[in-house]
Amino acid sequence: MSEDLLRVAPAGGLVGELNVPGDKSISHRAVMVGALSDDRVTVTGFGASADTLATVDAFRAMGVPIERVGDDGLVIEGVGMRGLRPPDGVIDVRNAGTLMRILPGILAGQSGTFTLDGDESIRRRPMRRIADPLERMGVSIETSEGLPPVTVQGTGAVEPISYRPPVASAQVKSAVLFAGLFAERGVTVVEEAIATRDHTERMLQRAGVPVDRRPGYVGISPVRELVLPEIAVPGDFSSAAPFIAAATILQGSSLTLRDLSINPTRTGMLAVLERMGARVGLFRRRLAAGEPVADIEVRPAELVATNIEAEIVPTLIDELPLMVLLASFARGTTTIRGAGELRVKESDRIATVVELLNTCGGHVTALPDGFEVLGVPHRLRGGRVDAAGDHRIAMLGAIVGVCSQEGVTVEGADALGVSFPDFADRLAAVVA
Repeated sequence: MSEDLLRVAPAGGLVGELNVPGDKSISHRAVMVGALSDDRVTVTGFGASADTLATVDAFRAMGVPIERVGDDGLVIEGVGMRGLRPPDGVIDVRNAGTLMRILPGILAGQSGTFTLDGDESIRRRPMRRIADPLERMGVSIETSEGLPPVTVQGTGAVEPISYRPPVASAQVKSAVLFAGLFAERGVTVVEEAIATRDHTERMLQRAGVPVDRRPGYVGISPVRELVLPEIAVPGDFSSAAPFIAAATILQGSSLTLRDLSINPTRTGMLAVLERMGARVGLFRRRLAAGEPVADIEVRPAELVATNIEAEIVPTLIDELPLMVLLASFARGTTTIRGAGELRVKESDRIATVVELLNTCGGHVTALPDGFEVLGVPHRLRGGRVDAAGDHRIAMLGAIVGVCSQEGVTVEGADALGVSFPDFADRLAAVVA
């Protein structure tokens, strides 16, 4: 079968134990902080994927020696906070939205001119949400009518600000906080009406940055150096989520996922599943490298519909396609609102999720900022679906396949390489 086609047969359950790749968001930030450190940084558990390797290549292009060690290790020879050099050409972020949006904040403190560009999907990503706060900090940044490519003229020093992002976004917050490291004086503050992922704050704090964290508020003071010799990356909750969804739906399941990040800014899916009556247990809770980690056990359950409100959406934004699938198996009607950000992901995920699930026998209606889902009392039919160049949609198609009557063929399955290159193999290993 062609690499861009994935055929997934119906399954009776997911059974056994599973580890997933290192957290994608933390892996990106590990490379960034490691590059800005003054000394060698060792990274273990690195989640190697097309997106995170784009970040590795970008920093290599800016003069940072980075060596890969085995499948999930890196050794980064940090060049210091102001040691990045403009490459000979454009920095190609490929499909890595996290890199495109956070890197300008880091480049604000460098010397020289840097231009960032990426693939067709990246060129549709709105960048004014990054450019506006950075311009307020005195950074010269140009976009192409609000879209990539983006050019940053580093100044070496920026002005601190107090900023409230108009859209809840950990990427915007992170760009502003990284730029704040280079402020000449004072404190850079980001205020959030809705809490977003806090991996940047946690890692910067471990690297010696004074971080003031309160509900709805993050403040950082500038520093002269970052010191973080070792970074251990836990398993990616978003990569585990498809398996959690399938094991909840399939009646023959008994699945354990090991060493997962359970950062509360990332695990809104668990809170919603609890409301829906799912049987998901967390064990061996602990801290690893400043991040909360646990093992998760999943058993099948009869689900009931619920509403997913805008306030919780940032904590499960990547899992919303799977929540629509789970709602398709729940008794009653589920409404999801406040998820307009899905329209500017790798695909318009509201449109692609509705098309995929309805093609396979679901009853999903698109709303301007979400979904209305009518649960059905039986397995979806299955069929042939298009991943639309989107790794999350490719994973959704595969999970629909194991939960369907007839199976699913996913076109464009090579998109899985963006975040989880061996997803299909790990799924096959636990299918019963």
